[in-house]
Amino acid sequence: QVQLVESGGGLGEPGGSLRLSCAASGSIFRVIAMGWYRQAPGKQRELVATVNSGGAYNYADSVKGRVTVSRDNAKNTVYLQMNSLKPKDTAVYYCNAYIYTTPLSHDVYWGQGTQVTVSS
Repeated sequence: QVQLVESGGGLGEPGGSLRLSCAASGSIFRVIAMGWYRQAPGKQRELVATVNSGGAYNYADSVKGRVTVSRDNAKNTVYLQMNSLKPKDTAVYYCNAYIYTTPLSHDVYWGQGTQVTVSS
């Protein structure tokens, strides 16, 4: 079993910054990729940013230049640094990870979500 535990959400001001963290734990053989998705009220869940074990990054166009995803492989932890916050960044942010639990078994895991609200 694998658990993803997120932290760092909360209230941010427009133009401000927030940093999210997500740590994976449990029966982990190898972490292939980790990242973040978000879901605003009434909208579908969407990609924010991901990083794979090879160091390849993928960002949504809506956050490019404002958001940085990083990963600590030794700690199986992924971070999301969000700068120049906008009200449209308000959403529940979900950690996502593609993990091998054995050399042959893999799955996609999700965190419980952390609320980010951008408001003055």
